[in-house]
Amino acid sequence: MRSAPVAAERLAARYDAVRRATERIAEPLSAEDCAAQSMPDASPIRWHLAHTSWFFETFVLARADAGYRRFDTRFDFLFNSYYNAIGERVARPMRGKMTRPDLGEVLEYRAHVDRAVARLLEREAPPALELGLNHEQQHQELMLTDLKHLLALNPLRPCYRERASTATVPAAPLRFLRFEGGLHAIGHDGTGFAFDNEGPRHQVFTQPFELAARPVTNGEFLEFVEAGGYQDPQWWLSDGWDWVVAESIRAPEYWSREERGRKVFTLAGELDLAPSEPVAHVGFYEADAFARWAGARLPREDEWERAAAGLPVEGHFAESGELHPRPTIDRDASAPAALFGDVWEWTASPYVAYPGFRPASGALGEYNGKFMSNRMVLRGGSCASPGSHLRATYRNFFVPTARWQFSGFRLARDA
Repeated sequence: MRSAPVAAERLAARYDAVRRATERIAEPLSAEDCAAQSMPDASPIRWHLAHTSWFFETFVLARADAGYRRFDTRFDFLFNSYYNAIGERVARPMRGKMTRPDLGEVLEYRAHVDRAVARLLEREAPPALELGLNHEQQHQELMLTDLKHLLALNPLRPCYRERASTATVPAAPLRFLRFEGGLHAIGHDGTGFAFDNEGPRHQVFTQPFELAARPVTNGEFLEFVEAGGYQDPQWWLSDGWDWVVAESIRAPEYWSREERGRKVFTLAGELDLAPSEPVAHVGFYEADAFARWAGARLPREDEWERAAAGLPVEGHFAESGELHPRPTIDRDASAPAALFGDVWEWTASPYVAYPGFRPASGALGEYNGKFMSNRMVLRGGSCASPGSHLRATYRNFFVPTARWQFSGFRLARDA
């Protein structure tokens, strides 16, 4: 008879832990830090704090609690992200131009929602609550990557959080592991939480392939840069080359332009580029060009998931506090290392629906399904991802030019 109360207590504790983790990200920041928006793809920290509360208010409280009173009905317009079924909203590039409500009122809004959710959990646990928690964990990572982009534009090169250690070790040697071909099941099996785009589970036929035992490093990518890789169109997809030329791209995001003593901007400020760390903040086009230059290719997402199946979700995540990729130490010769954490890994797979996928009805059906066009899939999570949020079937997705996330890659080859 105690199972239901115990489960409710655990869910309430998880809710509290996720919400407090979001607020801890903002604690070292000033109100000015929380208000600025560095580019249209990023959002102000204050907006993230409010939007995640709006999600619980709109999809949990307003639907499950008939007596719930909204904090401010105007927030439906201010903090809706992209849900057309909900109504009009502030255009994404304009989020940084809203000076009201101020940070203090946004924090009051969060507290108002938290109190209402606590009362609701005394009676029931709506299914959308778990989605809301995972949604907020996604925004925790976005807060860190949006903040990094913002601070990198500051000439003072400010530090958000000191790193515990900047000591580095050599990366494991680059080697490839062979995987046999055949029919394999990929996609979520229905056990535990997953986003709708992770299913249905289905069979795919995979040819024999080889996968690198670790991600590509800064040192290896620097060789591509110094060999003129960004100036040679033979390595680039057509759209990628047009992007490189139009934007004068010459190196990964946050790398300094100086060829000697190259620096990289991090959430701990500007540091020396560490050759053994996984390369981060590269777009799909850059990853693909490097792979061609190296005589390899990017893995498809079914190959990546095949390699990750059965492996524990272990790695360097946001909980470590490092907020920066670490060199890969190869401890097991039979399995790929660092598949989870450090950097999201670009795959060669377009973000499309799995066979049999059906989006949910109503506004929540807009969560993932309507973005299944012109994006590529990434796998594995990063040093800014909450570790409890990840699994082998998790499908992240961005446009091919996106670089402000902790995105890297590993190589693959036909066997």
